[in-house]
Amino acid sequence: MRYLTVIVSLFCMLVTADAAKADKRVAFVVGNGAYKNVAQLPNPPIDAKAMAAVLRNVGFDVVEGTNLTRDTMTERLLEFGKKAQGADVAVFFYAGHGIAISGTNYLLPIDADIKSEMDVKLGAAINIDLTLDQTMSDAKVKLVFLDACRDNPFAAKIKSNSATRSVSVQTGLAEMKSGEGTLIAFATGPGQTALDGQEGTNSPFTRALIAHITTPGVEIQQAMTEVRAQVNEETNKGQLPWGHTNLIGSVFLNPVAAPAAGAPAPAAVASTSGGSDVELEFWRSVKESNKPEELNAYLTNYPNGQFKSLALARIASLENGPSTTTRNLTTGIDPATFTQEANQTTEDQIGLDKGQRRDVQRRLNGLGFDTKVTGKFDDGTRAVITRWQAARGYPSSGFLNKLQHKALLTEIVASTQTSSDDSEDRPARRARQSSGGGGGGGARRGGADPGAAFVGGVVGGMMGGLFRH
Repeated sequence: MRYLTVIVSLFCMLVTADAAKADKRVAFVVGNGAYKNVAQLPNPPIDAKAMAAVLRNVGFDVVEGTNLTRDTMTERLLEFGKKAQGADVAVFFYAGHGIAISGTNYLLPIDADIKSEMDVKLGAAINIDLTLDQTMSDAKVKLVFLDACRDNPFAAKIKSNSATRSVSVQTGLAEMKSGEGTLIAFATGPGQTALDGQEGTNSPFTRALIAHITTPGVEIQQAMTEVRAQVNEETNKGQLPWGHTNLIGSVFLNPVAAPAAGAPAPAAVASTSGGSDVELEFWRSVKESNKPEELNAYLTNYPNGQFKSLALARIASLENGPSTTTRNLTTGIDPATFTQEANQTTEDQIGLDKGQRRDVQRRLNGLGFDTKVTGKFDDGTRAVITRWQAARGYPSSGFLNKLQHKALLTEIVASTQTSSDDSEDRPARRARQSSGGGGGGGARRGGADPGAAFVGGVVGGMMGGLFRH
């Protein structure tokens, strides 16, 4: 009887663990960038590959395509529509050019050549409303992500050929309302344009999506709040994603499996903590690899790991190959800044003292990349440096080299010093003053006392270790 009870318990555990993946999940993921008649976009194919990998990782059957013509895009949509019939969750993701004419949104295949409103309505572009209705209407939950709010590349032609009738050609995409069980998310607000991002990387919107929408145990609307916050921060408040939802229940793209009855929670927490250190070491060993198989090995071992989105983005970038389009360099920035790798050695060669490290942290804060100003480059600061590097198109490692440091110093920041910047350092400063008796603020700024610096470093390291553990 005891063995029968054990078998039944194991069976229940298996059923519980697989329940989240038992539903039917289908996704349409397309990125168009190699346009034939207008300016090309280097990043949408990279965005699509990264998004497809993220969705497959949580059980989606993905209909994927990059750089599709009108005919091939129609074929993919027909395939998606068939698979989406009776789906529990259907996702529609598109990155590329999109246009809005007279309040209706359209997606552009790479062979689109639009000279007038008539060309659009006769099928040169793809009507979003009609497409979603025809392909996803039968799905229980419909999630739509449109990273297509870029400038209308055909606006001038359409306006010049519409002298005899009124036509409204908008900037960005028009507002859309969602039906029951639907969430629609745009890269930015109606009528506004979104950033494509630095060439060879994901756009800010897609990068935020792949970082948040499949976070274990996070409901999709909560995830979209995180997406908006990340994009707003990365673009220094220059872009804020917008959406409309009529979801009638909680939606989890990566639900946490229910724990088995009687399973001790503390043991699970301890296991997670121990596994994090191993995962971190694994990631450090492969994060700069140029071999997709090594990055895939990380994903195999940690399918929901904390560096999953970074691994997928790097794999997509490697598979897409180097871009042949000239990068739009920031004025005054040495071109080598965009290619020269940075690591601990290159950062050590800069010779940053504590005051200079604080200056780096203040500048990052002024640019919208929030970090604590402590004069110590801990894991939090490394993560912020990585985000800054990714936003600027520099090799992302979390470490600086001389060229990147020089580029940071040339950026105009909102404020390089605020009273709040020093808040993290005040307790340690007061402790030094009360215990050391001399060495005021002026002496500390002019040149740190070696003994005080040593004690401060030890205390900072001990406190950092306590917080990490």
